[in-house]
Amino acid sequence: MGKPTGFLEYDREDGKSIPSLERIRNFDEFHIPLNEEKQRTQGARCMDCGIPFCQSGRLISGMASGCPLNNLCPEWNDLMMSGNWRLAYERLDKTNCFPEFTARVCPALCEEACTCGLNGEAVASKANERAIIEHAWKAGFIKPNSPKVRTGKKVAVVGSGPSGLAAAMRLNRRGHLVTVFERHDRVGGLLRYGIPNMKLEKWVIDRRIRLMEEEGVKFIPNVNVGTDIKSETLLKDFDRVLLCCGASDPRDIKVKGRQLAGIHFAVDFLSSVTKSLLDSNFADKQYIDPRGKHVVVVGGGDTGNDCVGTSIRLGAKSVTQLEMMPRPPKGRTDTNSWPEWPKIEKTDYGQEEAIAVFGHDPRIYQTTITEYIGNRNGELKQIEIVDIIPEKDEKTGRINMVPVEGTKRRVPADLVLIAAGFLGSQSYVTDAFGVKVNQRMNVLTKDNEYAASTARVFTAGDMHRGQSLVVWAIWEGQEAAEAVDESLMGYTNL
Repeated sequence: MGKPTGFLEYDREDGKSIPSLERIRNFDEFHIPLNEEKQRTQGARCMDCGIPFCQSGRLISGMASGCPLNNLCPEWNDLMMSGNWRLAYERLDKTNCFPEFTARVCPALCEEACTCGLNGEAVASKANERAIIEHAWKAGFIKPNSPKVRTGKKVAVVGSGPSGLAAAMRLNRRGHLVTVFERHDRVGGLLRYGIPNMKLEKWVIDRRIRLMEEEGVKFIPNVNVGTDIKSETLLKDFDRVLLCCGASDPRDIKVKGRQLAGIHFAVDFLSSVTKSLLDSNFADKQYIDPRGKHVVVVGGGDTGNDCVGTSIRLGAKSVTQLEMMPRPPKGRTDTNSWPEWPKIEKTDYGQEEAIAVFGHDPRIYQTTITEYIGNRNGELKQIEIVDIIPEKDEKTGRINMVPVEGTKRRVPADLVLIAAGFLGSQSYVTDAFGVKVNQRMNVLTKDNEYAASTARVFTAGDMHRGQSLVVWAIWEGQEAAEAVDESLMGYTNL
């Protein structure tokens, strides 16, 4: 709980960020942590609230309130405050396989449900989490934890994103022989190629992968299960197969002119940039290049923001971000009370950088593309957009976004990056294993279970629950590991 009166005695203090115009010169992380003494003081702000909503992870109005991993925030805040770093790490490790990931990329669901934040500023639990895990690595608390006894059971994990890695770690430590297959050239999945380097530097992933390898996990990159290797082979060679391939089928914006050169999915853009950065520091030129171009990003979520920040770093001439939904309010409304997730306007790092570079917020709300317009060479040069408003369908009761007459206009666009979300898992994997999918194209299981319709096949992460957060993917991987373990052993102690 920290210090019972700490929230009254100490103000919240966050580590500084490198100024926008300076940090856009590279792809390095730009948050500067507090020193140890100041961070411990932040731990002292954790109040004796009685009901720690921060760790509840309950769904309210369809959105998580508190940490889905049920992280023991009050406990490790208190331990960090007292300088007991080892025990703080041990409490953190009980619920979260990869605090070094969530402490960098999670939207801090714990803080939005913090009781201290009801009438003041929330406890800086995300920064405290990062301080604990990085202290643990530096102090040598984190060492290979190989199983003393092997079960002889073999598990194939398909996909090395956060859910696949979490499941692999847990199953290996249980004693099973775990092999992780990854279709890309490097392990990490979404963490590697879906999240830009300035949010999650890739040495953080490599550090964890090396530890898992030392513990006995086998990683095989450059193998696309379903094409390079048949499902029958995996089911023959392994006792169980766990599909953690993500919701990787991107939603398209199919309007007139879609065939023009210069229109790409955000995931392809971000992955090409990161790969080129890792391979050659961009010397190979093997990436979708926004330099000197008018860039339009379609989508107002985290991925869209990442496209904005990445485009600016690579020298875009201008950046416009289109969002279909109305502009959120500045503060909570009467229908969005604490501890619900706050549905309010937020300005993320990419938008901050766009404001610093171009002098204005790049976002245009309640707008969609009606046409892509190109030149004689088939290259994109403009887009036609139109304002849209919500309108209720009296027959179905559904709210549809409909065009506003007379609002069509054209915007310069040499490069369009579509970050409109994902439709579900890619069919070539689900077809290969013969697993049933639901209407959202996610692998179908019974409620709160992870076994797929095909015998000995399980699933977890975005492939199971749909596009979501890294923290949810880790939770799913940990839960699926328990299900796989129980199916192999008749019980589980995970």
